[in-house]
Amino acid sequence: MAEIIPLSELRQQIDTIDGQILQLINERANCAMEVARTKLSEGETGTFYRPDREALVLRRIKHLNPGPLSDDTAARFFRELMSSCLALEKPLEVAFLGPEGTFTQQATFKHFGHAVKSNPVATINDIFNAVENKHCQFGVVPVENSTEGVITHTLDRFITSSLKICGEVEIRVHQNLMGHVESLADVTEVFSHQQSLAQCRQWLDANLPNAVRTAVSSNAEAARLASESNNKLAIAGEVAAGLYKLDILAKNIEDESNNTTRFIIIGEQEPVSTGLDKTSLLVSTSNRAGSLHEILQPFAQHGISMSHIESRPSKQGLWDYVFFIDINGHKDDENVGKALEQLEANVNLLNILGSYPKAVI
Repeated sequence: MAEIIPLSELRQQIDTIDGQILQLINERANCAMEVARTKLSEGETGTFYRPDREALVLRRIKHLNPGPLSDDTAARFFRELMSSCLALEKPLEVAFLGPEGTFTQQATFKHFGHAVKSNPVATINDIFNAVENKHCQFGVVPVENSTEGVITHTLDRFITSSLKICGEVEIRVHQNLMGHVESLADVTEVFSHQQSLAQCRQWLDANLPNAVRTAVSSNAEAARLASESNNKLAIAGEVAAGLYKLDILAKNIEDESNNTTRFIIIGEQEPVSTGLDKTSLLVSTSNRAGSLHEILQPFAQHGISMSHIESRPSKQGLWDYVFFIDINGHKDDENVGKALEQLEANVNLLNILGSYPKAVI
């Protein structure tokens, strides 16, 4: 039988380890500040954030982690550490779909850490504008939900924007019914984003069939509206319930338990290859027999996996479409480069929206 160590001795060990951790954290912070000084001396004046570098660090931490902490827990700790160190170098400003408490803000913190300045804006278009006009260095926009499909507003904005995709982050979405009401029989209206209403359709049909469902700009806005009424509820995340002091009446009411939303990071950076990347493309081709085959054939020929394809009206002419395509690999990888060169020769337009690290945590 293993010897039982006295509690006082264990606490002393923890205090000693905490002191060592604190010293090492600050040593790392000093190194980060030296990195900033070196970059400035070399004439670099833009953002010091490097999504490719941070992805490599987080993957390395997960690879080295011996436990008992999970790999994701260890990565989240280092995510926050890097966020705080980066803030010492040069704080980041990131635009997200507001108000405070949205899933987009949650995605912002998951990707960048809590040391960034998160700036809420009203619409997806406003996020693009904030970055294009250099009010923020980056923006976080939803692009795809595992239940309801693509967010068309995001895809359509890329048709006119010069911004690049710098990264991606995924959030497991749990929807909660919240508000101030004694009985669900008293509920007259439910507010939420249109995507969230769709994700909870079956639950609402079964439990609130007579309540009006009103789509609003965000789940956090839904929570704000619900906070002003005693017979109107909201569907939103737990963070919104805390911000607007609402009671959570039912948890996890989404119809699909694995409901996940993918967000992309937009900015002006072009990350270098990390060995585990994704490339997003916008392709336009003639409306004729075999044109889609000509788009797909180079990827098959060079052994490149395509993870997503979506068509959208080009808004340039009747029945004229563009394709949004995600493939595995970086544009600078040899096989990807050859496929893109071949593709470009067979289409009217090829716009590389970005090559970026796949989501790490």
